[in-house]
Amino acid sequence: MSIAAAPNALRASSGCASRLGLALREGSTSTLSSMRVARFTTTAPQCKRKTKDSNKRRGVSSLYRSGPREPLSMSNVPLPKPVDFKPKIEVDEGHGLWGFFPAPGKLLLTPKETEEHGRAWTVEELRRKSWEDLHTLWWACCKERNMLATSRAELLRGKLGFGEREIDTRDEEVTRTMRAIKHALTERFYTWQDAVEVAKSDPEINLEGGEGQVYTPSAYEEGYDEADVAAIAEDEASRTLAEKELKEPAR
Repeated sequence: MSIAAAPNALRASSGCASRLGLALREGSTSTLSSMRVARFTTTAPQCKRKTKDSNKRRGVSSLYRSGPREPLSMSNVPLPKPVDFKPKIEVDEGHGLWGFFPAPGKLLLTPKETEEHGRAWTVEELRRKSWEDLHTLWWACCKERNMLATSRAELLRGKLGFGEREIDTRDEEVTRTMRAIKHALTERFYTWQDAVEVAKSDPEINLEGGEGQVYTPSAYEEGYDEADVAAIAEDEASRTLAEKELKEPAR
């Protein structure tokens, strides 16, 4: 008696077949996805943030010495130190621009050094000075005021907050000296104008004469003899002797 397998013995049921096909499809999909996508990261494990930082602009500031809250991959690496190199530039020590500073290579004076100055020149003192002395003193004051103006600008630029009162006091003394110089020169100018008006009415002075011929004393004009010249010279000598005796103190 032959035993034959039933037709339904090798055929799975419809429910088992559906479950088996679904499992095969899911397994093939996961296998393909794992083959196509590889999970990787460029962040070191020790640099993983342990706390939440909601600041998106977190960075490193060399001014306030602030930085990220978590260590980075380069946190343990020492920073390179800059080379201690200062280029040597040859500068003319006698250059005119150094006049705007207290000394060559010195930017500002200390408040104590700024206060160390004398008083202003008076008009009475400047009346005895020559034109060359007044001219030299005037440009010395201009140089001093330029230096003080440069110092005042550097104080404002650096926001140092000190030294302005000392600079203003010293500048005021220099300004008084310059005013006194102008006063003395103005007096000389007015005196020269008065002298010109007097010379126009003096018969012994010829303003239109050439060099050495402006002053022509009457004692040397034609018509005077030697006796008159000697008398005039004697009178001048006696007058000079009398003035000398008046100036000498009485014993």
